[in-house]
Amino acid sequence: MFIVNHRKIWYTFSILLVTASLFSVFYFGLKLNIDFTGGSLLEVEFSGARPEISILQGKTNELNFGNVSLQPSGDKNLFVRSRHLSEDEHQKLVSALSSAAPLTEIRFDSIGPVIGKELAQKSIYAIIFVIIMIIFYIAFAFRQVSTGLPRGDRGVSSFKFGLMAIVALIHDITTPLGVFAILGKISGAEIDILFVTAILTVLGFSVHDTIVVFDRIRENLRKGMSKSFEETVGMSVNQTITRSINTSLTVILALLAIFFFGGETTKYFSLTLIIGVFFGTYSSIFLASPLLVTIYKFQNRKK
Repeated sequence: MFIVNHRKIWYTFSILLVTASLFSVFYFGLKLNIDFTGGSLLEVEFSGARPEISILQGKTNELNFGNVSLQPSGDKNLFVRSRHLSEDEHQKLVSALSSAAPLTEIRFDSIGPVIGKELAQKSIYAIIFVIIMIIFYIAFAFRQVSTGLPRGDRGVSSFKFGLMAIVALIHDITTPLGVFAILGKISGAEIDILFVTAILTVLGFSVHDTIVVFDRIRENLRKGMSKSFEETVGMSVNQTITRSINTSLTVILALLAIFFFGGETTKYFSLTLIIGVFFGTYSSIFLASPLLVTIYKFQNRKK
């Protein structure tokens, strides 16, 4: 009952966390990858020591390609971002850089602005669609959740179970966004398609964790194991907390291995998943379930 009885502490922490995340997003903004803005991305690796960025910047300025951003990576690699380049312009860019020092081209991606805008819209639609379907699924799956309560006590409707799960999911989405807004300002971390994929994965993992707790609440309500709704929720959380933490810890350990030993392209993807899984587990235990008790007490107070 400790978690449910001290729910105001978790509410305060979550509100502060979400507020700080939203502030970071609006203040720093999100640095979008060419997946969404359109443009070209070139990655090269120099054979020897990488030349000074000022020298490389001078080489690219001679091409008159407009604003060309150079971002060093590791000891020898370099990311070059620019407007959408044709194949001829791409070759000129590689030649200009190689004139400063021998290099190997690792990859070149180019996306038009129309395609980037379409990808951004589809990503938003995908997240909204997932959230709506989760509400309807939980509302259907928990349609008889109040069975086992004393006569006249209607408990909390299945639709509100779905809404509380969505509140927890919004909490889980805003936190990685806030972190990446700060990382974008500090280290140039970008929001790309992999980030959206990670967010959708976090949504699925988080709602799975929440449903495990909700399902135990439903079972205990049917069995009538406690005299009150609040006691049932507290007991259910206590029964599932160890399982939830152990499952998430296993996933996080695997993601940490990818983060530290994986390639550069999967670094921010794994970081997004680590943040999402951690706070997804937190919200399932310390936010979604206690919110059911708060809604239940609010209903009874109105009556």
